[in-house]
Amino acid sequence: MKKLLSFVIFSILVLASCSSTKIQRVSADTEIDVSGYWNDTDVRKVAEAIVENCLNSPRIKNFPAQHGGKLPVLILGSYRNQSDEHIDTGILTKKIETALINSGMVDFVADSKQRAEIDAELEYQQSHASEETAKNLANATGADFMMQGSVKTIIDADKKTTVRSYFVSTELIDIEKHLKVFVDENDDIKKVIGKSKIRK
Repeated sequence: MKKLLSFVIFSILVLASCSSTKIQRVSADTEIDVSGYWNDTDVRKVAEAIVENCLNSPRIKNFPAQHGGKLPVLILGSYRNQSDEHIDTGILTKKIETALINSGMVDFVADSKQRAEIDAELEYQQSHASEETAKNLANATGADFMMQGSVKTIIDADKKTTVRSYFVSTELIDIEKHLKVFVDENDDIKKVIGKSKIRK
């Protein structure tokens, strides 16, 4: 009986060791492509290219000189996922927004979702906060430009190979005049996948 029990325990330990999960920590900028779909490396590369092109565009670069030193004020609009896969465009736009703000060359105002929460707090302060600390209504900063964009894909495939090409468009639109002052079409991401396997 003891031998049988020992054998059962040994078998369980062996099976447990065989099914254990192995985890390897790597640097955040390590390029890893497992499935061939959109990943963090693609986000980083595309965001860096968009930010660089935006900050070097004449309309943004020359804005302070044409407006008494005032920085251009941006608001984040919609970035639509029009690709054939699930892509959280919020990760991309947050990277772009963070880099642009940290550049010190532009300012950002709260987007529409954030404004709803901020406006609710502002309304609360009018009747619940002290007169000395309550913030004034109708004192928000108006944005000069709205940033919008989209992510699209083109798929070319046969039985053995799939080529996935990504196109990320970005536009800055003058809110008052409705003029497009900056347009960027990023097509840096192109992947050749050995075995065609379309995600369902």
